[in-house]
Amino acid sequence: MIIIRYVLRLFFQVLFFALLALTLIFIIVNMIENLDDFIDNNATRDIIFRYYVYFTPEVIKIVTPISVLVAILFSIGRMSILNEIMAMKSGGLSLYQLIFPFLIINLALSFALLYFNGWVVPRSNEKKFIIERKYLKKEVGTTTIYNFFFRDNPLRNVSFQYYDPEELKGQYIFVEEFTSAEKPRIVKRIEAKSFRWDIKYNKWIFYNVLIRDFRSQIPEINVADTLDFQLRINHNELLKLQKKVEEMNFTELREYLDLLSKGGRDVRRQMIRYYSGYAFPFSCAILVLFAVPFASIKRREGIALQIAGAMTFSFLYLFFTEIGQILVYTTSLHPAFGGWIANVVFAIFGIFVLIYIRK
Repeated sequence: MIIIRYVLRLFFQVLFFALLALTLIFIIVNMIENLDDFIDNNATRDIIFRYYVYFTPEVIKIVTPISVLVAILFSIGRMSILNEIMAMKSGGLSLYQLIFPFLIINLALSFALLYFNGWVVPRSNEKKFIIERKYLKKEVGTTTIYNFFFRDNPLRNVSFQYYDPEELKGQYIFVEEFTSAEKPRIVKRIEAKSFRWDIKYNKWIFYNVLIRDFRSQIPEINVADTLDFQLRINHNELLKLQKKVEEMNFTELREYLDLLSKGGRDVRRQMIRYYSGYAFPFSCAILVLFAVPFASIKRREGIALQIAGAMTFSFLYLFFTEIGQILVYTTSLHPAFGGWIANVVFAIFGIFVLIYIRK
C-alpha cells in the first residue's frame, strides 16, 4: 500500500537521524569525560578510534528505544500537523490499519535488539575493557578471584582466600561439612595452605592439609602433604568469574548467576536485572501502542509537544521499571515479573489509549 510505504519511509528517516544524533551526543560526552585519561596515557588516534568503535554498541543499546519513540512521535506528529492523518482517515484508513505496520516493524526490531543487546554488546564491551586495561590503565577487572565462598552441596561449604585462573593455583582453602541442612552441626573441617586444578584428571589437589574430624567426642586431627578432592565447582566455572557482568552474554550471565546461587549467594536482585535484559528490547514494540495514537491527534503545540511527550514517556517507563524491580525484590514474586512489569503496565496502558482514541 502506497500510504503505508510513505509512512514507514518517514518513520525510518527520523529513526536513523534520532539514532545517529543521540549516539553522537553520548560519544561526545563520554569523550569529554575521558579526555584527561587519553592525554595522560598518550593514547593514539587509532586507540581512541577503536575504543569508541567498541563503545558504540553499548550506546546503541541504550538509545534505540528512545529513538523509536522519537521517530514515531515526530513522523506521525508531522503528518498530523500537515493534515495528512485526517486525509488518510477520510480515504478509509483506520487507526488500527495505521498502527499495524508500525507494530510489526518494531516487533521485528525488538527481537533484533534482543540478540544485539544479549550477544553483540557483551563482546564489544569485552574488547573495550581490554583497551581500558592495556592503554588507559583502568582497573576494570582482575584475573584473580578473592575471598570467594560457595555452598558445594547442602551439607558442604567451601571458601578460599584467592584463586588465579591463569596459573590454576590458589591459597588458603577451607571445606566444612555438616550433619544436616535443618540442624547443621559441623562434623569435618579441611584446611589447606594452597591448592591447584589438575587439568589432566579434572580434580582439585590440596597441599599442606589439616583435617579436623568432630564426629567423636574427642576431635581427631590429621595432616597430609597432599589431598585429592572433588568439588562440584570446577576450574571452568571459576574462570567465568573473571568477567565483568557487562562482558557476559545472556547465556553466560545465567550460568554465572546459577553458579553464585549454587554457592549460597542471594542473586534475586541480579536475576531481576537478568530478566529486565530480555524485557527491555520489547519496549520498542510496546511504545507503538500509545505513541501512534498520541501523535495522530493534531495539536497546536506541534513539535514542542512531541519532544515533551517523548521525554515524559521515557521517564515513566524508567520509573515503572525501577519501582517494579524494587517491589518484586521485597516480595516473594518470581524475579521474571520484576523484569517484565514495566512492559506489562505500559502494554495495558497502550491498549486503553488505543481504544479510547479510536472511539
